[in-house]
Amino acid sequence: MSRQLWLALAILLLFPAFAKAINEDSLWVYEHYTKKEVYIPMRDGKRLFASVYLPKDNSEKHPVLMTRTPYSCAPYGEDKFKPFWNSYVLQYMKEGYIMVIEDVRGRWMSEGTFMDVRPFNPNKKGKNDIDEASDTYDTIDWLVKNLANNNGKVGVFGISYPGFYSTMAALSGHPALKAVSPQAPVTDWFQGDDFHHNGAFFVMDGFSFYTSFGKPRPQPTTVGPTDFDYYTHDNYKFYLETGSLKNLAHLMGDSIAFWKDLYAHPNLDEWWKARNIRTHLKNVQPAMLEVGGVFDAEDCFGAWNTYKAIEKQSTGTNNRIVMGPWYHGQWASKDGTHLGNVRFDSNTSEWYQQNVEIPFFDYYLKGKGAEPKIAEATIFFTGENQWKQLPQWPPADMQAKPIFLQANGRLAFNKPAGANSFSEYVSDPAKPVPYTEDVHFSRTINYMTDDQRFAARRPDVLVFETDPLTADVTLAGPLLADLVVSTTGTDADLVVKLIDVFPDDFKYEESAASEHRRVPSSTYPMGGYQMLVRGEIMRGKFRNSFEKPEPFEPGKPTPVKFSMPDVAHTFKKGHRIMVQVQSSWFPLVDRNPQKFTNIYTCDDKDFQKATIRIYHDAEHASSVQLPVVK
Repeated sequence: MSRQLWLALAILLLFPAFAKAINEDSLWVYEHYTKKEVYIPMRDGKRLFASVYLPKDNSEKHPVLMTRTPYSCAPYGEDKFKPFWNSYVLQYMKEGYIMVIEDVRGRWMSEGTFMDVRPFNPNKKGKNDIDEASDTYDTIDWLVKNLANNNGKVGVFGISYPGFYSTMAALSGHPALKAVSPQAPVTDWFQGDDFHHNGAFFVMDGFSFYTSFGKPRPQPTTVGPTDFDYYTHDNYKFYLETGSLKNLAHLMGDSIAFWKDLYAHPNLDEWWKARNIRTHLKNVQPAMLEVGGVFDAEDCFGAWNTYKAIEKQSTGTNNRIVMGPWYHGQWASKDGTHLGNVRFDSNTSEWYQQNVEIPFFDYYLKGKGAEPKIAEATIFFTGENQWKQLPQWPPADMQAKPIFLQANGRLAFNKPAGANSFSEYVSDPAKPVPYTEDVHFSRTINYMTDDQRFAARRPDVLVFETDPLTADVTLAGPLLADLVVSTTGTDADLVVKLIDVFPDDFKYEESAASEHRRVPSSTYPMGGYQMLVRGEIMRGKFRNSFEKPEPFEPGKPTPVKFSMPDVAHTFKKGHRIMVQVQSSWFPLVDRNPQKFTNIYTCDDKDFQKATIRIYHDAEHASSVQLPVVK
């Protein structure tokens, strides 16, 4: 019996109050697994560090399930175990999986130099031509040749940045790699993931992340970087008072390489294009399961678009997608019953774990049971709160149907008539529209379903809504904002929000709260709730080209079209559909000076007020194209 198990049992005997902390599952892991820490050689001579959790059961051969991460395979030390017992991953261990967590090149205890979203190299010629796919190949090759009692089958999964490394693993070409699940994978950091959406810089996430994550690590270490010392925990106040991105660069300092790269590449150039993994997703051999959250504030784009790129470019790949009503990584949690104030009527996370992910890896890595009946697209539709198994995504009966902005704040499916009709507001960078009404320090996980009534009350937010719906309206697929705008400046951001307005007398049944005990009895006034279904931003100067930005001609009506991530939502009968339009979303997104310039290097004095007009007449009709299904 291990020393850890003896210690745990002693604590249980001597201090019964600690019994809850050291439960049966943690004791089971220590009893049935051994941890090894290994250095795995790469083709160029560098070594990557990995924690390997090996079943003590030698009566059968075991599959390998691996995560590659820049966030550390801690805890370090062969006597210190990762707390798998707090996660559904424990079920993989009870099935006898060999669990491997590897520090990627240049991070934590691994050797070499780290590079953010290291580009894929499809033309490797020598041992020094490396990328994340080759590092994965070399890791898998070492594991299957050196781990006792492995069955020669390997799977890879990971969430967020580890999702990027999972996608790269799928391009490794190693014959032992049978199944891969990129989950909320970092995919395109200029178009839609994490740090940019349609060219607009998501400054709060970027700065809070790179002030710690981006610090250089010259030598392998088990000690993490220190965090930035903010003078206030009101993030709206911090970013507004700090001012321009030039000022943030001074706070960041000169040591963060990727932060300097962000500033050096303000447009979609070859540097960014090399970091778009979608273009390389061809001839993908493993079975693929892309997973993401419809309300993922970080990498919603990556899950949808990794799936679509494989579908389009990789003929014959066994490729499927799952999208639930989740924040970033919520599908791996124990609680998928709600997000913020919005309830889902069931524990969607547990359903996914038991009915999709675990059967997926069990079949492809263990040969357990018949091939799982996982649909091409397993999608949770909010509003009606139902899982749907679909043969394709978007559904075959989806039709893009424009809903038009109208005079007097109306929204309707008929195109507006008349002429010279517009709504306008003054966008003031000194008083930007907040993305949530709360005062807080960290970016919230709930804002993707937040009540938008606070924004609707501002004079610099336009509001358009339908009458109460006489029948359900179900959306399944991508949205397209199709606006005609003018500005008194030469640049402008456009934020479009699609919102579900609940009836004034709406209340959740408290029986649902008692059935799903993780959902608290809500005192929040849900009558009239304006649920954000999807919001997205477009930096106006990129309206015609992300490579070659163009200024607006002041006062000239100008088309601005941009795509928004897919939605899966039913607006129920009696609800209203609302669209809000604004020109700031702060401090989620950096402020646009509303002057055509390089925003990364401009000064505080360059920020100016602008009057924004949104047109809604016969000649200049503004709309949002909705993916309507029957």
